[in-house]
Amino acid sequence: MAAACAFVLIGSSSAFALDAAPRPQPLTPSLSPVLTPHVKYGSVREALRTGMRDYNAGDKLGAAAALEYAAGQGHTLALWKLGRMYADGDGVEHDDLRAFEYFSRLADQHADESPDSPNALVVSSAFVALGTYFLDGIKGTYVTANPVRAVEMFNYAASYFSDSNAQYNLARLYMEGTGVSRDARQAARWFNLAAEKGHHPSQALLGHMLMNGQGVPRQRAKGLMWLTLAREAVTDSAKDEWIETLYEEAFAAASDNDRKLALALLEQYIQSRR
Repeated sequence: MAAACAFVLIGSSSAFALDAAPRPQPLTPSLSPVLTPHVKYGSVREALRTGMRDYNAGDKLGAAAALEYAAGQGHTLALWKLGRMYADGDGVEHDDLRAFEYFSRLADQHADESPDSPNALVVSSAFVALGTYFLDGIKGTYVTANPVRAVEMFNYAASYFSDSNAQYNLARLYMEGTGVSRDARQAARWFNLAAEKGHHPSQALLGHMLMNGQGVPRQRAKGLMWLTLAREAVTDSAKDEWIETLYEEAFAAASDNDRKLALALLEQYIQSRR
């Protein structure tokens, strides 16, 4: 199954969130600036506004310099945006280590951010990005592959922040037995939590598990319902071809009664969310 996935990671301490997700420990040494701003800003907010204005205007090097100033003061959005720019090579030279360090600083400084905070999505996203790096490591750097650490990261973001991407990635690790003992029931649990949030890759894999009775009692109609939702959410047919394939296999294997019940369940699901 060729589903692409992004993963997250974090360390442990004494504070626990929801089902005992460990509080992260510091991840990385302090950053040294790459781009030294030539402009002195009156405030962090001014630097952030300048950076985002320059970014949207296409001056991404100027944006990075302004964001460096705000990031140096610990601004959450600036740290995240610079991490994404270096991870994607977006206007700056692609540098996974640099991205890792920005995401790490963000995670270190804001791990206890309230899940209801406006910054929660950004902080949680940083954890997800870190997990990707911990799963594979960054070649030629001190960041080595550490699947166990990745599980800790995903578990923290999935539990404390209820991040659907983290829940999906944690479920994949349980399915594959990567960094954790293989456990189809746990995989189904995390897929279900993400699926209820509208995460369509999770809906597809949960549906597949229900169709085949993998880790959960077989429920073909409900499985087909989840796969139908996932298929309808597809926007990139090339990237999500695997979802189309799972749906077609499930539809072919379902009986007429399964299909009718799946349609009824789908209508109930949609009505319950209006």
